[in-house]
Amino acid sequence: MLASPLAAASDTAAATWKDVPTQSISADGVTYAYRELGRQNGGTPVVLLVHLAAVLDNWDPRIVDGLAARHHVIAFDNRGVGASSGSPANTMEQMADDALSFIKAKGFKQVDLFGFSMGGMIAQEVVLKEPQLVRRMILAGTGPAGGEGISTVAGVANYDLIRATLTGQDPKQYLFFTRTPAGIDAGKAFLQRLQERTDNRDRDIAVWAYVSQLQALKAWGEKRPANLSTVKQPVLVANGDDDRMVPTSNSYDLAKRLPNAQLVIYPDAGHGGIFQHHADFVSKALAFLAN
Repeated sequence: MLASPLAAASDTAAATWKDVPTQSISADGVTYAYRELGRQNGGTPVVLLVHLAAVLDNWDPRIVDGLAARHHVIAFDNRGVGASSGSPANTMEQMADDALSFIKAKGFKQVDLFGFSMGGMIAQEVVLKEPQLVRRMILAGTGPAGGEGISTVAGVANYDLIRATLTGQDPKQYLFFTRTPAGIDAGKAFLQRLQERTDNRDRDIAVWAYVSQLQALKAWGEKRPANLSTVKQPVLVANGDDDRMVPTSNSYDLAKRLPNAQLVIYPDAGHGGIFQHHADFVSKALAFLAN
């Protein structure tokens, strides 16, 4: 059940990701489900932009709570995904417009963006559309438009979906983590953390919404690269050194294209490198946001 923003406002500062209430807000004919927590003391809010097929419950509690220890953190379901209403978008540009609608409905004049995977692509579109709205960005497990292997993410994702079904595992064990002992253990721990919230969990993504997002990824991967030299904001780019979904070469490419970027590559880690190394990532993210 969704709580009203007014009823939940007093609870968000002390809440953790596993128990913070889900709220809703309407903008441009869409009702967005979101969760909000952390230090709402006038600092720049950190808006989280989520990955392919993800809903609110796919965010790592250690990362969200780690950021919320010092920042005002907000995560929301994309239009037509999870508990948000409307028809799902099938382009990154539309997802960015929806993100902008949500941010403005919340009344934020400036935000920091943290985009993981597909969310990092949405973040790039947001900053290109309205650069004055964005103070800093964290782009993890993602790449630029036209980047290597992005147009074929559907093939990788669906292959691992079949592989996981045949072995009785969660697809994220294959998609996000390496098959080394360290990677397998990290994947198991991550999946356990995603189950820590037991009450008022989000709705899973519908099949048609997943298909729409795959269409957006294919189009993004085939799109002509944007001129990212115009992005003057500081950017933290992070990934694992063996990303199968959005090949790690894209992270190096992003860091080169962005004039004010710093790059973190985690060893023996895949697409979910920030989840595998969550303690180090939170430390680096907090230092980056504090500067």
